[in-house]
Amino acid sequence: MSAGAGSVADRLAVHRDVAVALAAGRPVVALESTLISHGLAYPDNLAVASASEAAVRESGAVPATVAVFDGQLLVGLDEDQLLALATAERGSVMKAARPSLSAAIARGGWAATTVSATMIAAHAAGIRVFATGGIGGVHRTPPGSGPSLDISSDLDELARTPMAVVCAGPKAILDVPNTLEVLETRGVPVVAIGQADLPGFYARSAGIPAPHSVADEDAAAALIQTHFDLGLGSGILVCVPVPADVALPEAEARAAVEGANADAEVAGIHGPDLTPWLLARIATITGGRSVRANTALIVNNARVAGRLAVALVAHALVAHAGDGR
Repeated sequence: MSAGAGSVADRLAVHRDVAVALAAGRPVVALESTLISHGLAYPDNLAVASASEAAVRESGAVPATVAVFDGQLLVGLDEDQLLALATAERGSVMKAARPSLSAAIARGGWAATTVSATMIAAHAAGIRVFATGGIGGVHRTPPGSGPSLDISSDLDELARTPMAVVCAGPKAILDVPNTLEVLETRGVPVVAIGQADLPGFYARSAGIPAPHSVADEDAAAALIQTHFDLGLGSGILVCVPVPADVALPEAEARAAVEGANADAEVAGIHGPDLTPWLLARIATITGGRSVRANTALIVNNARVAGRLAVALVAHALVAHAGDGR
């Protein structure tokens, strides 16, 4: 395939297991790949990626980890591809989001997909459920400096791509209230499973109410199916609290994030370097407990997404039983 030819659909390389499942109407869950290349070091990155895929399978769905390789959008990786991505030299793997996806494809080699790029590829393949750790959003600004213009492309992707995105809430380093405001403005429903509060990524609660809440995955699937059937065009953000046994207390998580942000200001860290710097600093402040919470929530989100995908298939069959679909 030449570097300049092919739409997103033309660029798809769907793994056989994923293609068979989609053709049969079986549940499939997309998984991102930036946690493999940028989030964790080898061998932890491979262990978490493999555990996430296993959690999806245990829930009754088929996992489809998404990445870019040599001009193709891979939807579903085999073991050799997962290993190659996990062991690639640090700095050699580009991070692909909607604004950089064309560059990643034209560049060749490996690129890992963020939330937005994963949604693009997964939706083109016909997948309706995607699990990640936490979404990007509106970055914080120092007091008195006005609203931030540093807003993740994740939010616009949620507004334009109809997919259920399962996460543990916006990343804790963000301005969470303003992230919710942007999602509301963009027409993206935000729903928490099993609690009234918005999950707080490292903590069970972000300290603010979720815009919507449902009791369990089955109720979430009913809401998602209704949203899709209405044809509103946007995705829906499904937020799941981090497992209680590894969660940080809300006050501790907030203090760690605020301390890390203050340290970043003193150190003059800004732009693309800020997020990884903050995450590393929070890990230091919490004695590594934030990392344990992060890895646990990634796998837990994959498990919940698998159950949600199974329930969504059942709801779709019931909803469309009488209309010939």
